[in-house]
Amino acid sequence: MAAKKPASKTTPSNVSAEELKAYYKDMLLIRRFEEKAGQLYGMGLIGGFCHLYIGQEAVVVGLEATAKEGDKRITSYRDHGHMLACGMDPKGVMAELTGREGGYSKGKGGSMHMFSKEKHFYGGHGIVAAQVPLGAGLAFSDKYKGNDNVTFTYFGDGAANQGQVYEAYNMAEIWDLPCIFVIENNQYAMGTSTKRSTHSPSYWERGAAYGIQGEEVDGMDVLAVKAAGETAVAHCRAGKGPYILEIKTYRYRGHSMSDPAKYRTREEVQKMRSERDPIEAIRTLLLTGKHATEDDLKAIDKEIKAVVNESAEFAKESPEPHLDELWTDIYATEVPQEA
Repeated sequence: MAAKKPASKTTPSNVSAEELKAYYKDMLLIRRFEEKAGQLYGMGLIGGFCHLYIGQEAVVVGLEATAKEGDKRITSYRDHGHMLACGMDPKGVMAELTGREGGYSKGKGGSMHMFSKEKHFYGGHGIVAAQVPLGAGLAFSDKYKGNDNVTFTYFGDGAANQGQVYEAYNMAEIWDLPCIFVIENNQYAMGTSTKRSTHSPSYWERGAAYGIQGEEVDGMDVLAVKAAGETAVAHCRAGKGPYILEIKTYRYRGHSMSDPAKYRTREEVQKMRSERDPIEAIRTLLLTGKHATEDDLKAIDKEIKAVVNESAEFAKESPEPHLDELWTDIYATEVPQEA
């Protein structure tokens, strides 16, 4: 069987104190940014849909710790965390969420249509699983160019039952594409438990039918995610084809801001928050390992809150796009060709 057993937890000895602090800051930035986005949505400053990433921060932070310049990432609509983790400016992200000119897509796309050529971030896609074959296509471009870049293709447990996922698996394996298929299994898809929706809830094992290796990872442990990511990245960079990571995580909020999440109990959510929170886990490691003091962590939190508040003020002050923008960015003006 091509797939392998679930990854075990990583020990803190595998990372430095500075790395632990960096992961803490990155996850905290996502948490505070999403909390602020939720507030702005409640104030009517964010229209349409708003899908928060609160609880799942360790997934993108752990995987971004294994990426290098030139690696690509593509995901679904729960994407603000991915943007921040790959280094996109919080100001531009928040301005786009509020439909302002200072946003990454000039306020015309919102959370589902936000891109950054500089950070190799290709969305943000609203159609369930539509980004999966696109991710395989991004990986194909690197295979064609002969470099060692990889593409992180993120999708959820709900999307994992879509047929196009398995078509992408098949092509990726046939062509040995450097694509890491990342299943962010937050266990409820849109609002239905995996226990009710899927007879075989171990999604990573499905790759064995195509000869694709993979593993299950504890998505509430950023160090475990990083370790599994290193394995997957090394596999792809070596030209061995795609790899599947099923990362078991948990979102604390509903599917979107309009979802009251009545399909689970408050006690279940609170238990996960109190016992498995990824940010608190790193906070504990920093304190018990004497890598940081309570005052150090309070200073980090203050710094992060200032960044997030600044992004919110930037968004509020940025003007709405002019009506003339309706006719721009329709076609590509430059189509790069490489020999």
